[in-house]
Amino acid sequence: MDFAGFASYFLPGLGEFADIIWAPLSAIIFYRTFGGWKGAMGGVINFIEEAFPGFDFIPSFTIMWLLKHFEKKERPLSIRPV
Repeated sequence: MDFAGFASYFLPGLGEFADIIWAPLSAIIFYRTFGGWKGAMGGVINFIEEAFPGFDFIPSFTIMWLLKHFEKKERPLSIRPV
């Protein structure tokens, strides 16, 4: 998804204009992909990143995927004999 956000810059003159369409679409995709309050907050941040010029270099989908993938998991409780 980050690559799709960068793809608009490969066509000269289309970059910032395409972000008008891509910013809300990207925010919705972000929320649907990650869900919950993290997906909602990330979607808002992703929208701001895509809507304002100069912030498109931030790979927000990749960062969130890494955070979710390496998130510390709780260890299951072990049952010890008494």
